[in-house]
Amino acid sequence: MRAVKIAPDATVTELDLPEADTRAVIRELLGSPDSVDQGIYHRRAVLHVHGNGRQLGLPQNLAAWALASAWRGTALYLLAGPVAITGRTMAGELTGLDGDLVRHARVVAQTVRETLTEWRRRPPASDEAAISELLAYATRDISESR
Repeated sequence: MRAVKIAPDATVTELDLPEADTRAVIRELLGSPDSVDQGIYHRRAVLHVHGNGRQLGLPQNLAAWALASAWRGTALYLLAGPVAITGRTMAGELTGLDGDLVRHARVVAQTVRETLTEWRRRPPASDEAAISELLAYATRDISESR
């Protein structure tokens, strides 16, 4: 089953998950043996997020946040730790991630890396400005990669 993993440093890794025991493999990939939260931010995708990542102080995952927020069309709560993304059938079952959604993950992650580099030279005026800027870039990226 095709999936991607987005690390907090905005690195995207393509995965080939087994059809059997997929959820256990995802828990292991995320380092979350007890719980993995699932979010539906795109009708054909499921984001699998470390269940206790924020409480444990895992680093923010701006690339996964930007992607999920762009898919949803609004700024969401911050995500922490690595995130895995699988596909989703109309019936809600996990399936392989479609190629266009893999491209979305890759291009948004690249934009996040470039934006963070730029922010080191030219910091945003505020947290709100940073959120707006990153969300605008991610929204542009997914609309251009359709």
